[in-house]
Amino acid sequence: MSSSYWQEFWTLSLQSLLLVCIWMLLLWLVHLWMRNAAIVDAGWALGISFCAVLYATQGSGAMVRRSIIATMVVIWGLRLGLYLLLRMLGQPEEGRYAELRRKWGGNINLKFLAFYQIQALSCVLLAVPFLLASLDPRSELNLLEQFSIVLWVAATAGVTIADFQLSRFKANKQNHGKVCRQGLWGWSRHPNYFFEWLIWVSYGLYALSSPWGILGLVAPALIFHFVVNVTGIPPTEEQAVRTKGAAYLAYQKEVSAFIPMFPKTTPVR
Repeated sequence: MSSSYWQEFWTLSLQSLLLVCIWMLLLWLVHLWMRNAAIVDAGWALGISFCAVLYATQGSGAMVRRSIIATMVVIWGLRLGLYLLLRMLGQPEEGRYAELRRKWGGNINLKFLAFYQIQALSCVLLAVPFLLASLDPRSELNLLEQFSIVLWVAATAGVTIADFQLSRFKANKQNHGKVCRQGLWGWSRHPNYFFEWLIWVSYGLYALSSPWGILGLVAPALIFHFVVNVTGIPPTEEQAVRTKGAAYLAYQKEVSAFIPMFPKTTPVR
């Protein structure tokens, strides 16, 4: 690729980094007032959407391609961001962040500031598929891009259903302290994470045929790593074991952690 391509690539990347760093700084200030660090989760989803919009409006690629990817990302970001925001409002700070406060000890506000800025950096790294697609000059979508759109629709439907099933379960006061095994949650302990990951796979596939599109596969690979090994399943399950005890330990033995599968045994209800 020409030097002008890489100049545009790095210019837009730095612009998006500055934008999201400012956004995360504002959210950090809000978190000081709210005393609830979980707002970073909603802010992260919206920050990624900001990157996609910047790339779509400033990129030099074909309008149809950058418009489609930006639309997919904005719909994803608004759905996830609003869901997470509504879930945290009026509630105590999520257990994961309360545990971080306990583990991190002193200078907690400065440590959370660094944490928020790391989230800003992750937004830019994960937005690379959107940038690659927004710089692609080809005028027509190929079969791989069309397939990725279909995959995105299916995955978005899946995560929406999973979130709805969990919300409905939690809304029933009789289920307080119980483990949700309804619908998709009887096939996977984290169907929301699985379908979120598939959404990122669709982004990677959408950018794959663009120049340097192989770089776009880093995003779904990172999402998989962080969900399965770092910030997703491990702390969520630690918190679930602390609050639900033996019921969740049994759930772990019977139901797949990530990929939906038939349960090993049929639980007694």
